Amino acid sequence: MTRHSPALGDDNPGGADAGGRKPKRAVRPKDAASLILWREGPNGVEILMGRRHHKMRFMPGVLVFPGGRVDLADYRARPISDLGTTARRMLEISARPSQATALAVCALRELEEEAGLVMGEMVAGRLHPDLAPLHYLTRAITPADRPMRFHARFLVAEAKHASGEIRGSGELEEVRFFAVSELHAQPLAKITSMILEEFVAWLALSPQGRARRQLISIQGRDTRYPDPRHPQGSP
Repeated sequence: MTRHSPALGDDNPGGADAGGRKPKRAVRPKDAASLILWREGPNGVEILMGRRHHKMRFMPGVLVFPGGRVDLADYRARPISDLGTTARRMLEISARPSQATALAVCALRELEEEAGLVMGEMVAGRLHPDLAPLHYLTRAITPADRPMRFHARFLVAEAKHASGEIRGSGELEEVRFFAVSELHAQPLAKITSMILEEFVAWLALSPQGRARRQLISIQGRDTRYPDPRHPQGSP
């Protein structure tokens, strides 16, 4: 998880909201990003996930994707490659150009911090991320009555682009590749299940279909909407 995290598990968009009181006014969502790293396994498609620490107050033991909120350092990172045209276009539906790059950097930084895997190069302890393999999946915004809110973008990459040995972090345990077919028996937040459904549908499309699909945003009480900023089939 990001090293500036104020409390255990507070900045993971897949496990946010430690159950505090409802705010008097809606809290502005913080930008965040998560990565769905996938590969073909002996039992079908597998996804890298980690189990939230069993001592966490909110959703202990629940599986989440590597992810967290955007750090100022994500804007200063030096990627070794740029985002692809389609991924950038889709991110920029809800982000400024510099913000879109920072979101992509954030997803790969969190992958390294939480799972020990690197997409890019480590130079003097700093990640120089490889953004070209990233694809955009969807975005989700935490409900307005939560004390901690995130505007999370979910990105996708094949595991062949990552290197290193998988390791856990202080917040995620049992970090490994889970077969999609086994996830029905695992504890998942509703939003995570919805993101997985989006991923499975995305995976079934051709590259052309992925580029021209109607984008979805998940808002409110985990409600799925056509993204109002993205007309279907827009180039």
